[in-house]
Amino acid sequence: MTEATPGGWTGGRRAFGDFAPGLVHYTDRVLFDEVWERPGLSKRDRSLITVAALLAGGNIEQLRFHLTFARDNGASQDELIEAITHLAFYAGWPKAMSAMGVAKEIFGPSGSTPA
Repeated sequence: MTEATPGGWTGGRRAFGDFAPGLVHYTDRVLFDEVWERPGLSKRDRSLITVAALLAGGNIEQLRFHLTFARDNGASQDELIEAITHLAFYAGWPKAMSAMGVAKEIFGPSGSTPA
């Protein structure tokens, strides 16, 4: 699922090409090539924080990418499911229910990623 290449991150470029060059630059070069690479937090911790922020903000569509990315960064499926459950009490039940629906789609009903 990784979108990094030897030349850096390319997810923004693949999503928008030349349509939104500013957003592509900030997504690929600043956010993923710089911010995500800072040494102050592990990528796992950054992923957990990102999942929490996306859930709290109701940005469920972005969770489709970030739940898998979090798992790739070392967060287990069980930890992500537990984080969503915990956030239900702080960010709102409907947001957590929506996020858990996305998690179930991504990880599969038994907690394993579909082949």
